[in-house]
Amino acid sequence: MEKNTSVKLKVEIVHEFANLPEKPGVNSDSGFDVTAIDVKRIYAHSGSNGERILEGEAMGPKFSEPGIFELQCNERCLIGTGIKATVGVGYEIQVRPRSSLALKRGLTVLNSPGTIDEQYRGELCVIIINTSRASQKIELGERIAQIVPAEVVLADVVETTLSKTSRGSGGFGSTNEEEDKEIPFYVVQ
Repeated sequence: MEKNTSVKLKVEIVHEFANLPEKPGVNSDSGFDVTAIDVKRIYAHSGSNGERILEGEAMGPKFSEPGIFELQCNERCLIGTGIKATVGVGYEIQVRPRSSLALKRGLTVLNSPGTIDEQYRGELCVIIINTSRASQKIELGERIAQIVPAEVVLADVVETTLSKTSRGSGGFGSTNEEEDKEIPFYVVQ
């Protein structure tokens, strides 16, 4: 069955060093890689139980060399991609981690999947967190995330009373609750 290829990812480059999103594999892959062009903000450890926000010149110490900055364990940052993008009404752009960065370096998209709504016209930015135990260097110009155009349901809100179900108001982990009680729990020493 042929897929509709009339959907277009419309991209405006807003930074001189930005690249158009690229598919790293074959054309039938859903994701487009986007690159890190600049760092907007870093949420860094303050040396106590808190954190501090670094912007502008305050980020200087995070750059170990020109164009390369470091994120410590559990620090996060907002990275600009140098592009604006939209797909059109009925679509969103989802921002997702690159699997190789997540697996090999512990760098992932914090609010995954991030949503870029059709009406948003600002620069596409990515929230990256370092989940590894080691500091991670991020080089400006490297592929930092992937974007995936996705069809959405544009729903209206209707106030109502919901029907009863067998699950009811059972929350996280409530399905198969009876079966879960029969599973023995062992402590390995």
